Amino acid sequence: MTSADWILYVVRARGGTLYAGITTDVDRRFAEHESGRGAKALRGRGPLELVGRAAVGDRSTALRVELRFKRLSKARKEELVAAPPELEAWVGGALE
Repeated sequence: MTSADWILYVVRARGGTLYAGITTDVDRRFAEHESGRGAKALRGRGPLELVGRAAVGDRSTALRVELRFKRLSKARKEELVAAPPELEAWVGGALE
């Protein structure tokens, strides 16, 4: 595993709620969420939609970036997921 293997991903649940997590395999993790085996916060909240992803780095960095993302306002999160390049740029800035 290289240092760029961790990814921040963002899922939209019913009602427009955004959920952020980190993983090394977004497709597998999203499938877990859809099947109800993922985070409790998303259980019964379908349909789910994967709305963003960005490479982060190592696990420690990914955890820090995830926390920073979760602390953003809903409006700012919406701006970031609306434009994938902006999410990538934000993640890059969050790493500094």
